[in-house]
Amino acid sequence: MRILEIRKNDAGQRLDKFLQKAVKTLPIPLMYRLIRQKKIKVNRKRAEQNYVLQEGDTVQLFISEDFFTEEGQKNDFMRLKPRLHIVYEDENMMLVDKKPGMPVHADDGQSTDTLIDHVKAYLYQKGEYDPTLEQSFAPALCNRIDRNTGGIVIAAKTAEALRILNEKIRQDKLKKQYYCVCHGIFQKKQATLTGWLVKDSAKNTVTVYDKKPNHPEAKDIITKYRVVKEKDGLSLLEVHLVTGRTHQIRAHLSHIGHPLLGDGKYGVNRSDREKGYKFQALYSHSLTFLPDTENALSYLEGKTFTVDDREIPFLSLFL
Repeated sequence: MRILEIRKNDAGQRLDKFLQKAVKTLPIPLMYRLIRQKKIKVNRKRAEQNYVLQEGDTVQLFISEDFFTEEGQKNDFMRLKPRLHIVYEDENMMLVDKKPGMPVHADDGQSTDTLIDHVKAYLYQKGEYDPTLEQSFAPALCNRIDRNTGGIVIAAKTAEALRILNEKIRQDKLKKQYYCVCHGIFQKKQATLTGWLVKDSAKNTVTVYDKKPNHPEAKDIITKYRVVKEKDGLSLLEVHLVTGRTHQIRAHLSHIGHPLLGDGKYGVNRSDREKGYKFQALYSHSLTFLPDTENALSYLEGKTFTVDDREIPFLSLFL
C-alpha cells in the first residue's frame, strides 16, 4: 500500500485528476475501477472520483508497487542556466518577457531550451520549486506566444495561482495590448476589424473570411487597432484582441492588405529577411488585470505591466 499526503499544491482538485498526475503509469480505466472497488481511498474511507481533495487529506492506494516505478527523469532543466527577462514577480506568479525565437514549450525534438524550462530552472535555483517534492504540480505557463513573437507570458508558481489565472483568461479578465509593424499606410488610423477564422492544423495556418464560411470550425474574430506612427511605408500599430484566436493579428492584418514586417507565413517577406528581419514584428507589450471576484490574486486588480520599449527591437525603426 502507498499513502500520498495531500499538500498545498495538490489540494483543490478532484481525486481522479490528482491521480492522473501523481501516478502517471496507472491506466485511467483501471484507476476508475480501483476507486469503485475501494482499493483507492481517501482518509481510509471510500471516496468518489470527483471528491475535491483538501490539504492534509491522505490517499491510500492498495495497488501494485509496479505503478510507482520511476519513469525516466525529465528534469533536464535542473542543469540549465536560466535566461529570463522578468517583468514582474511575486510569491504566486511571474510575468516574463519572452524573446522572439524561443519556444514556450517543447516542439518535436526540442528538449530544454524552452521558456517553461527556463522558468522551472530559475525557480529551482531559487529554492521555490523542487520536482522531487511535488506529486501533481509543476510551474506552468498560462498563455502561449508563437516562437517568433515576443512579449509577456504569464507563469504560475502555485496550483492555486494556476487555477485563478486560467479562469481569468477564460473570463477575459486580462487585457493584452500588442505592438506590431505592418507594411503600408492605413487609410483608417483606428478601427475595429471583424471576420471569421478557420484553422488548418495540418499546415499550422489560418484563413480569414469577411463572411462566415460554410465550415464547422469557423470562429468569429474581432481585432482592434490604432496607428501609433508611420514611416517609410511602414505603420506601427497598437492592437487589442477582443477574441484571441491562433495567429489572429498576423492573419487579420494580412487579410486587409497589411502583412506584418518579417512575417513569412502571412506575407511575402523575402525582402524583409534580406534587410535582417528574421521574426515577425509583433510584441505583446502590455498586460492589465481587470476587476474580478475576490481571490488570492485580487491584489493585482487594476495594475498594468509593460515591457520596456527599449526591449522591443522593431520600435527603433520609428525613433
